[in-house]
Amino acid sequence: MSKKQHSMTIGALAKAAGMGVETIRYYQRRGLVAEPEKPYGSIRHYDDQALARLHFIRTAQWLGFSLDEIGGLLTLQDGTHCDEARVLGEQKLASVRAKISSLRRIERALDGLVQECCAQRGNVECPLITSLQDGLENSAFT
Repeated sequence: MSKKQHSMTIGALAKAAGMGVETIRYYQRRGLVAEPEKPYGSIRHYDDQALARLHFIRTAQWLGFSLDEIGGLLTLQDGTHCDEARVLGEQKLASVRAKISSLRRIERALDGLVQECCAQRGNVECPLITSLQDGLENSAFT
């Protein structure tokens, strides 16, 4: 039993994908989504594969992949390039872990500065503002 394909205008596709028409057009200009042929005197119609591709793009973006990286993943989408996809996933994972490490350092620095602000009494310069003016590399919290 074959699954019936839906035919959608770009507006219906955008609604089904939860994104704007201009976003889809942008993806088309970037080569991420194909633009179907326009029958003479009619409008373009998109199928379920276009919707699946938009879901793929949105999910990949949520995982932190850039549109350029997503373009590379889309070339591997047939499922026969698992090793290549794994390498891209490992690279993204390393990047995410580096960002998490950086965010933890930022958290420690801000926590220390906020704590120092809370401990200050009287007419003194604000440690947070002073650190921002002097640069955090000079701060004891980095």
